[in-house]
Amino acid sequence: MSTISAIFQAIIQGLTEFLPVSSSGHLSLYQHFTGNSGEGALFFSAVLHLGTLLAVFIAFRERIIRMIKEFFSMISDIAHKQFSLKKANGDRKMVVMIIVSTMCLLPFAIFKGWFESVAEDSSIFAEGLCFLYTAAILYMSTKCMNGRKKAENITGRDSIIVGLFQGVALLPGVSRSGSTISAGLFCGFTRATAVEYSFILGIPAILAGCLSELLKAIKQHASIEWGNCLIGFVVAAVVGLAAIKLIAWLVKSDRFRIFAYYTLALGGVVLLIAIIEAISGKVISFA
Repeated sequence: MSTISAIFQAIIQGLTEFLPVSSSGHLSLYQHFTGNSGEGALFFSAVLHLGTLLAVFIAFRERIIRMIKEFFSMISDIAHKQFSLKKANGDRKMVVMIIVSTMCLLPFAIFKGWFESVAEDSSIFAEGLCFLYTAAILYMSTKCMNGRKKAENITGRDSIIVGLFQGVALLPGVSRSGSTISAGLFCGFTRATAVEYSFILGIPAILAGCLSELLKAIKQHASIEWGNCLIGFVVAAVVGLAAIKLIAWLVKSDRFRIFAYYTLALGGVVLLIAIIEAISGKVISFA
C-alpha cells in the first residue's frame, strides 16, 4: 500500500464514519476497485476507526468526562445501595443507556465472521443492497425530526432499539452513524441528542472491534505497514473531527435527507457494477 493510498483511505474513513453513508462500505468499495483487500486491509481499517474514535473524544470531551465521573459515582451508589435510575441526571442516564445499547451487540457477535467475509469477498453485490437499506432508513428518519427527548428522558426501550440498529450496521454498506441517528430520531430524540448519543455509543463498539483485529494480526503474524497506519490514524482523526461538526450542522438544519438520495444512487450504481462483474467474470479495477 502506498502512502498516498493510505492517506486517501483515511480521508474516506474520516468523512464517512460520521456522515451517514457507511465508512465500512466505502472502504470496502475502495479496496475492491484497487485490490487493497485481505487481512492487512482489515487491520488498517481498524486503525482508521481508532483515528475517528479520537475525533469523538475531542468533539464530545465535556460530556464524556462528565459521564466517566458519573460512572464511578454510580458504581459507588450501587455498592451502597443508593442507586436510583428514576432520579438519575442526564449524564448518568446516558451512561446506563449506552451500556444497554452496547449489550444489544452481543447477539450479533455470533455472525462476526460472516460480516467480515462479506466485507472481504470479491463481490460488492451485498454492499449495494446495504447502501439501499441505509437510504431507506435515512429517508424515513427525516419524517421524525421533531422529537423532544433529551438524555435524561431516554428509556430502556429506546436504548434497545438504537442498539439493535447498530448491530445491523456491522454489515458493510449500512451506516453505523446513519442507523443510530435514525433510530434515535425514530424514538423521539431531539436532533442534538440523537447525534451525541450515536457518536458516543460508537466508542465501545469501535474499541472492541479494533482490539479484536489487533489481536488477530499479532496471532497470525499479518504483514502490517506501521508507517502508513500512523499516517492514516492522524489523517482520519483530523478529517473525522471536521465531519462531526458538519453532520451536527446538517442534522440541525434539516438537510439529512441529502444522504438518503446519495446512498440510494450509490447503491443502484454498485448493484449494476456487481451484476456486470458477475456476468463478465472480471473484477473492475482502477489500480
